[in-house]
Amino acid sequence: MTSSPSEPAGLRERKKARTRAAIQRHALRLFHEQGYSATTVDQIAAAAEISPSTFFRYFPTKEATVLYDPFDPVLIEAALAQDPGLSPIDALRATMDVIREQIPPDAWEDERRRQLLVFREPELRTAVMDKFAEGIDLLASLAARRTGRSADDFETRNWAGAVVGVVMAAFLGAAADPEADPLVVVDRAVAHLEAGLPL
Repeated sequence: MTSSPSEPAGLRERKKARTRAAIQRHALRLFHEQGYSATTVDQIAAAAEISPSTFFRYFPTKEATVLYDPFDPVLIEAALAQDPGLSPIDALRATMDVIREQIPPDAWEDERRRQLLVFREPELRTAVMDKFAEGIDLLASLAARRTGRSADDFETRNWAGAVVGVVMAAFLGAAADPEADPLVVVDRAVAHLEAGLPL
C-alpha cells in the first residue's frame, strides 16, 4: 500500500482516499453483518485485503472507521462556496441541498448506514459527542466568515451550538426509524430552528 516517490502527489492522495474508503466500506459491512463488538481489526483488514499494520496507517482504531465522515471536505467546500449574501442558516440549508445532489445514491446509502450505526451503538454514541463539539467549532468559524463576527463571539457559538443540537436530535430520531432519510430529517430540523423552534 506504499506509493512510489515518483507518483504525483494528487495520484497518491487519490489512492489513499480509495484505500481509506475501501477499508471503511468493508468495516461497515462487517459491522452490519456480525455486529460492531464482534468485529475485529484483523477481520476488517482481511476483508479489505490489507495487513493490520496498513489498517492502522489509515485508522487509529476500529471506532475511527465509523466516526470518519468522508463527506466532511465536500460539506466544507460547499459551505464556503455559498453566496455571501445568504444568512448563515440559509447558507447551511443550501449546503445540504448541494450535498444531497453531489452524493450518489449508493454512496449516500453507505453514509446513512454509517450514521445509523453511530447512534445505535452505545460505544460509538459516547465517542460521537467529541465530533459534535468539533462541529460547533466548524459552524462557528463558517458563521463568523459570513457575519463578520468573531468565531469566539458568544452569539456566534450559541448559534452554532443550536444548530448542532437540532442536528443531533434529528439524527437520533432518524436512527430510530430505518426508513428515515437523515438529510431530509436534518433539513426539517434546521427549518424548525430557523422558525424559532415553535411548539
